[in-house]
Amino acid sequence: MTSAMQQLKAYQKKVIRLGEISSVLGWDQLTYMPPGAAADRADQETTIQMLIHELSVSPAVGKLLAACETEVSGLEPDADDVALVRVSKRDYDLATKVPAALIEELVSHSSMAYEVWVQARQRSDFSLFAPVLRKTIVLNQRLAECIGYQDHPYDALLNEHEPGMSTARLRQLFAELRPALITLVADIANATQVDASFMHGDFPLASQQELTLEAVRAVGYDLNHGRQDKTVHPFCTSFSRNDVRITTRYDEHMLGGALYASLHEAGHAMYEQGLPSELELTALCRAASSGVHESQSRMWENMVGRGGPFCTYFLPRLAHYFPGSFGSVTPEQLYRAVNKVEPSLIRVEADEVTYNLHIILRFELEIAMLEGRLDVDDLPDAWDAAMQEMLGITPPTDSEGCLQDVHWSGGFGSFPAYSIGNLIAAQLWNKVQTELPNLSASIENGDCSPLLNWLREKVHSKGAKLFPMDLVLHATAEPLNSRYLIDYLNGKYRDIYGL
Repeated sequence: MTSAMQQLKAYQKKVIRLGEISSVLGWDQLTYMPPGAAADRADQETTIQMLIHELSVSPAVGKLLAACETEVSGLEPDADDVALVRVSKRDYDLATKVPAALIEELVSHSSMAYEVWVQARQRSDFSLFAPVLRKTIVLNQRLAECIGYQDHPYDALLNEHEPGMSTARLRQLFAELRPALITLVADIANATQVDASFMHGDFPLASQQELTLEAVRAVGYDLNHGRQDKTVHPFCTSFSRNDVRITTRYDEHMLGGALYASLHEAGHAMYEQGLPSELELTALCRAASSGVHESQSRMWENMVGRGGPFCTYFLPRLAHYFPGSFGSVTPEQLYRAVNKVEPSLIRVEADEVTYNLHIILRFELEIAMLEGRLDVDDLPDAWDAAMQEMLGITPPTDSEGCLQDVHWSGGFGSFPAYSIGNLIAAQLWNKVQTELPNLSASIENGDCSPLLNWLREKVHSKGAKLFPMDLVLHATAEPLNSRYLIDYLNGKYRDIYGL
């Protein structure tokens, strides 16, 4: 007789496979789909998501979970099956709180909103996107009420991306980060500036494509089970552990954008490729949270890719593809250039020091719109004012301001994960330095496997068995602490700028 656990796993396999099919549709929409297919794609996505929702909230799942709880009652608390029941029950309880009609409306709206965002961004006209964003807010307010919350509606939206995180805790972390970042930015502004002129020039697309593939292969991205394509907004998507794809965005006059976007997305992809095979096609074979996912991408992009050892190793490849720009550049010059701090308009191209200020800005605006303190029509002005206050610059156009990110075509609550990821990455990086004292030498020699293997053991192999903050505690032996990111940034950048 088939056990309840076996039945649950078979059921989850069906749901997960449908989700993977949805990911294929989403990847195609963001890469190769013709714009005229938007309405059909929205309907296709909605159809699949509704099937997933119906399966996920079926009373049969509730009965299976109850039976599974009985079956695993005698096992150790950290056993895989115990964790699977715990996580599956949490997913089921959350899914059953949201009516099918709202799910259908959210999915359909998100798919169509993306196409509106693309047009609005191309024309730099926020008025095109404003009605879409207004509906996004209403839908997210309804979603928060369905999910429920104790202190703030934003808590409910955060839960989807960062289980266990709260608005209050975020405000505390951001209150610790903000003054430290603003002080460091001001000190750097008064220092002798870094020369990064050779990062700008003539960089043909074909050569950039080859270079970025070499870079992601060098850090450990398995191209036998993945590929890289071009898109408007870089992303990573997983169709399965054996098919994890990344995208990047090219600028033929600025090399850093594509190179570091590729390393960033490769960090995401290596997490997906490293999830535990024994848990595949179950609710445990996924990232612990968006923040943990982001910790992997930010570590490979910044701590490795912008680190001195990797710059030393990779400079000959840059010189090979672009000898006119990099033929006479030294590793130290490259290291300083790729870590140049300069307040910028675009979040995805922001340096390490200013990046989190972009996230704090978005977090505060999301809260204001969700609470009704900021009207959608006033968002461009509010955005510009916040940019001026926090970074000292004002976007000249909407496309470089409040239209630059795709996220608000889907919903609220995802942006904080980027800063949570930076916090986690810094804490993991501090720990790995003590456990792998020869890591810098290995990376300088082109061998990133010691770091990847460490992350496989400490992070990737855990899947979703642990809550994100429990995972941080397990990997570093202490709770999440903002001082590691603050110390990392101060140590690195005060040295670069001679402060």
